[in-house]
Amino acid sequence: MIKRQMIVVKTYCFKLYKAKRNRKLHKVINIAGIIYNHCIALHKRYYRLFKKSLNIYKLQKHLTKFKKIGKFSYFKEVGSQAI
Repeated sequence: MIKRQMIVVKTYCFKLYKAKRNRKLHKVINIAGIIYNHCIALHKRYYRLFKKSLNIYKLQKHLTKFKKIGKFSYFKEVGSQAI
């Protein structure tokens, strides 16, 4: 007898209207997207060079160093847990 587990995932869809009170939220979402794309590019580059996947702890250290660089200081606007 095989037991099957059913996993239910709930998703919510919100529409953010362009209002003054949503500016910070839009900004944080855009920065999170930039960080996400940066991480994907790092994974691809690392695999191309070393034929290994990138360790999550190395990636976290890299992003922490990046936040300290003046050019990428806007990464600090996104919470560390979200990164």
